[in-house]
Amino acid sequence: MFPQHSAYLTNKNAYAVDCPSFGCIGRKDGEIMCGITGWLDYQKNLTQHSETLLNMTETLAARGPDASGTWITAHCALGHRRLSVIDPENGAQPMTRIYGDYHYTIVYNGELYNALELRKELEDRGHRFRTHCDTEVLLISFVEWGRGCLDRLNGIFAFAIWDENEENLFLARDRLGVKPLFYSFYKGVFLFGSEPKAILAHPDFPAEIDREGLAEIFALGPARTPGHGVYRNLEELKPGHFLVADRNGIRKDAYWRLISKPHEHSVDQTAAHLQDLLRDTVERQLVSDVPVCTLLSGGLDSSALTALAAAYYNREGQGRVPTFSVDYVDNDKHFTASAFQPNADAPWIKRMSDYLDTVHHAVQFDTPELTEALTEAVLARDLPGMADVDASLYLFCKEIKKLATVAVSGEAADEIFGGYPWFHREESLTANTFPWSLKMQTRVDVLHPEIRDLIQPEQYAAERYAQALAEVPHLAGENADERRMREISYLNITRFMPTLLDRKDRMSMAVGLEVRVPFCDHRLVEYVWNIPWEIKTAGDREKGILRKALKGVLPEDVLTRKKSPYPKTHNPSYTASVKKWVLDILDDSSSPLLPLIDTAYVCKLAESSVDDRIVPWFGQLMSGPQLFAYLAQVDTWLRMYKVAVK
Repeated sequence: MFPQHSAYLTNKNAYAVDCPSFGCIGRKDGEIMCGITGWLDYQKNLTQHSETLLNMTETLAARGPDASGTWITAHCALGHRRLSVIDPENGAQPMTRIYGDYHYTIVYNGELYNALELRKELEDRGHRFRTHCDTEVLLISFVEWGRGCLDRLNGIFAFAIWDENEENLFLARDRLGVKPLFYSFYKGVFLFGSEPKAILAHPDFPAEIDREGLAEIFALGPARTPGHGVYRNLEELKPGHFLVADRNGIRKDAYWRLISKPHEHSVDQTAAHLQDLLRDTVERQLVSDVPVCTLLSGGLDSSALTALAAAYYNREGQGRVPTFSVDYVDNDKHFTASAFQPNADAPWIKRMSDYLDTVHHAVQFDTPELTEALTEAVLARDLPGMADVDASLYLFCKEIKKLATVAVSGEAADEIFGGYPWFHREESLTANTFPWSLKMQTRVDVLHPEIRDLIQPEQYAAERYAQALAEVPHLAGENADERRMREISYLNITRFMPTLLDRKDRMSMAVGLEVRVPFCDHRLVEYVWNIPWEIKTAGDREKGILRKALKGVLPEDVLTRKKSPYPKTHNPSYTASVKKWVLDILDDSSSPLLPLIDTAYVCKLAESSVDDRIVPWFGQLMSGPQLFAYLAQVDTWLRMYKVAVK
């Protein structure tokens, strides 16, 4: 036993509880990107089950390849895997501090971008710090303000704190859900983890899926209903929520939500304020003691972040910004412009790299590795996902990790500023369903009739859509058009954006790469949420106010470039590859996928000439080839996770 404490602590590359060696010393903030897990059981002595905790923790090794730590008391057990970003020699977790007669122990995944400000405020209130790490800042913030600390945090986070005084576990997740957090409360036992795999590693938690889980996979997937874990008895702590687990069970509540109020600024004032907000956000997120790069597609969002990063690097004398882009073998030969993907990225990437004098790295993948990575993507997400859109990002992050540990990416700009095609098309605006998933018939047709009757995909999607609309905080006095655009914005921020944030976190952390997303700064999201649609589309352009805010930051031709999504392969060899995979599955009588699908229909579809010209059935990128890849991922997931359908 460690002195003055009844908990057992084991750390590889770690130090004892509550000692000055904990922490991470950075130029401004300290951040710990990692994986967390834990277990609360008032009926058992958990010190007798340390091996189970170790197993749960080790499932998250990819998220935190640099160090491992566990902490166990009679009824609470916590595990942590660490990716070192600042002061790699220190910062071990779980971290314990003593206040009065009680211990407080934290496991934390994330980063606080206002750690210095919080630290100063806490010091002014009499607290003394033993480290320069934001983990300690967060822990002491909780000791000082309790649940109220959440209102003060600017950052991305998922954390759990054991409060010895209250004998409870407090968990919270950042406002936009950039960092994942799942939990299960079943038969009096509480489990949590950064990813489902940590909970699945517990011997009393079987991998099962019921009717509702099947509906999530086939009616909404790869999106998920907020709070839904897909697996039976598994839930997700929603963005902007906290949870308290104790002897009486669990209780959870929101600490943040979007609030609608009148927008007081003119167009010019709005643009100026946006530029200031974005610059402050980017500069806060560039701090690191390990290499930082940006992901550059030549589009408005990534170009803006790269330009602001380059300006900051120049001012700070840090040299040239490393940038990375992704493409696919023979895409230049096979790319065909469409309404969903109007132009290729390559010329625009060169334009911005030359303009900003970045150190650019172009990464390219071919069909075989892209197909193979579909399996790795399932293992990273613990579920079938965005098919090759996931797989390519996994491979991309794997290459980036060879040269950098932190990357800056442009996720969320389209959701909050209204950049997607469905913000601007009548069929999407008038459809009584999620605008990125208009082709429900595509989903219905592939299902076995019995499964179709069981999950009723059209009804399930309609119910989830109605549930989302009921949450929208409307503003008094809105006309019908304004009301509808607020609804579309809310749907994108709370239903579509989480899919992409989950994708970015899971694919990047699967290879130990931290990706920061400045457009998810809650101050920016709150401000843009209340900008009227006519100002958001200033100049009669999608994301017009963002373009106006970036005048002088980007060259004019990049400012006016039409939106193009994350690139996907257009090589027909990929379509052929995933079709063959599905046909092989159909020939395998042991496949767990076969009872779920209409095998005759899928076989006919796979033998037809279906290709990229099919209208996407999810988002902008998931069309014909991605349908086959998604089915292959479902089969892979059912097999590898030994999922029982209940």
